[in-house]
Amino acid sequence: MSKASVSRTDVAALVAGVRDRKRYAVSQAITLVESSRPDHRAAARELLLELSESACDAVRVGISGVPGSGKSTFIESLGTQLTAAGHRVGVLAVDPSSTRTGGSVLGDKTRMSRLSADPNAYIRPSPAAGTLGGVARATTQAMLVLEAAGYDVVLVETVGVGQSEVTVAGMVDTFLFLTLARTGDQLQGIKKGILEIADVIAVNKADGDREIEARSAAKELAGALRLVYAGGESWVPPVLTCSGLEGRDVDHVWKRVTDHREHLGTDGLAAKRAEQQLEFTWALVRDELDQRLRHSPGVRRIRADVRDAVLSGELPATDRLLVVSGRVSFEIVQKAVAAGVAGIVAVSAPSSLAVDLAREHGLLLAALVRDERMNVYAGDELLGDA
Repeated sequence: MSKASVSRTDVAALVAGVRDRKRYAVSQAITLVESSRPDHRAAARELLLELSESACDAVRVGISGVPGSGKSTFIESLGTQLTAAGHRVGVLAVDPSSTRTGGSVLGDKTRMSRLSADPNAYIRPSPAAGTLGGVARATTQAMLVLEAAGYDVVLVETVGVGQSEVTVAGMVDTFLFLTLARTGDQLQGIKKGILEIADVIAVNKADGDREIEARSAAKELAGALRLVYAGGESWVPPVLTCSGLEGRDVDHVWKRVTDHREHLGTDGLAAKRAEQQLEFTWALVRDELDQRLRHSPGVRRIRADVRDAVLSGELPATDRLLVVSGRVSFEIVQKAVAAGVAGIVAVSAPSSLAVDLAREHGLLLAALVRDERMNVYAGDELLGDA
């Protein structure tokens, strides 16, 4: 599957394997949805369409925290308790990618040795791949694979060092933030924007001589949150203490996670997931358009010239692309040529006369068309390059 094109037979076999809860099939399916190869992405769309019919209604929880807050230890303790209670737990650990080499350590699985050996648990480390759009696409689709394989609890661990927390918070039911004592006072707690997207907050490592400090930090954070949510009737994130190392009060944290899910209710959860699906659709649009532009022969042909022009200051980095919400007509291309723009991006196929005029003037013309199977926008071939 890694070198040859993925056939319909391969996709059918993967679908059957995932539904039969075969671990190798789950791993291959997630590898497929993470791939950026055009043939793999086409096969992934077919795979997800088939699996969406059999996905279970899993509890989706995002878990993040400052570096060193014990996320992996906490997840192993929580996952072990959940599997002992009869749940099937899937863990997606998003690992940061190097901005220089593009590589990732992917060491989360080795830090959860006990949970990784549990037959009712599955751990998948995945690279952030340098883009939030990549995180959104790969992680959301990987969750669908896990749900189709019968995992009724899906935990998504973020890198804990940037904007990816906001991205993951937009694809889960409940977002749990882990912190430590001595990481800031009440004012610092308010300034940390991540507290505003957290649904449950836990001060981890509340064991030994650090237990008193952890309880004090929890009180300070609770006071900060009362200021943030003062006068409102929405859910106020509870602040608890726990010890992932000893497994103490981890069950209390999970209880508050389920309390938040109950607070949302059936209608609230459905509305939240619908909004997330809409955001995911636009993430796919942006990610697909980015990939199409990067691999376009037309873009490759002018990339070096554009780079030199921008570096020299001859070409400003703004106002060079025209984005059209409707169909591109001959008249629109005429106006674009007169205005001296570099290209046009539209959400529907242009007219044949518009394509001819764009070719005549060397205008880059990109179109997005609706993929009926996925009901989202997918990049079509760049028009005007042939």
